Amino acid sequence: MEAIAIIISSRHKENQILLQRLYTRLESVLLGKRAVIHQFVTSLMAGGHVLLEDIPGVGKTLLASSFAAAVGGEYKRIQFTSDMLPADVIGGLVLDSKTGELVYRPGPIVANIVLADEINRTSPRTQSALLEVMEERAFTIDGKTRRLPAPFMIIATQNPLAFEGTSQLPEAQLDRFIARIAIGYPDAADELRLLEQFAERKRSETLSKAAPVLSVQEWLEMQAEARTAHVDRSLLEYMLQVAAATRESDKVLLGISPRAMRDWLRTAQASAYIAGRSYVIPDDLLETALFALPHRIRLTPEASYETSKSSFLEHIVRSKLSPFYTRSERAR
Repeated sequence: MEAIAIIISSRHKENQILLQRLYTRLESVLLGKRAVIHQFVTSLMAGGHVLLEDIPGVGKTLLASSFAAAVGGEYKRIQFTSDMLPADVIGGLVLDSKTGELVYRPGPIVANIVLADEINRTSPRTQSALLEVMEERAFTIDGKTRRLPAPFMIIATQNPLAFEGTSQLPEAQLDRFIARIAIGYPDAADELRLLEQFAERKRSETLSKAAPVLSVQEWLEMQAEARTAHVDRSLLEYMLQVAAATRESDKVLLGISPRAMRDWLRTAQASAYIAGRSYVIPDDLLETALFALPHRIRLTPEASYETSKSSFLEHIVRSKLSPFYTRSERAR
């Protein structure tokens, strides 16, 4: 048993090194966005799909494609447009000219990492094709269910709804994204570095280094390890209090779902794993709640005028958390 423990410990250290290499790769292409990259990697380590929402040109597609290149596996990109059909995403049956039979032709969704670029530019009909895919990691055509490869991750980008040609994602689909992350403008110093790289023609060289820093198998192993992080019962009770506060508030039309609770737990475990811990602490839950939960709720019109969903949830998670610090520390 001691030998097994040593092997597991050694493997964990090796995986931590791989994670640091992943962070370094992503930070080399998205300058000055360590916090955004951390949220992004944590969410994908938890086994979920990520929605990157921001204005055009701040690096949403760059971050997604850079992650795909760093992790390896099969990567495909779908550029969503208003005239796309479900078959353009999941594939469909076509006539084989040689046999005269209908055969399935895979769509671009059949990959390990799928970049769904500008996902809110397509119609609700096409969006519905993604619901089964995102939750079940499978899709059904002509009565036959087909499994997707593992790992399977959708990294979607979305422009703000005020932009022309966009439509709102349905709540059922938003709830299937483990996180909703905004990148934001770079600060002046980082933007200056970016311009210098372009001026010296170093930017294209940096982006061309696409050799993976870890394999698909290593990524799956790290995801499995992350889910073994211990969560004290007192922290689970805290999570239930937060959920109840959103469901019972007269300012909320749609509270946190059980699926959102599951995903919040997974992101907290992933946060602990990335930090090199085998247990979750209150700060893991606080940190991950701020990007794993706001898009899961819907405020009343009156409350929306007074506050944002992020501010509303941050107030709840902070106000409910303080009594659990001492209890969870004592339990360990």
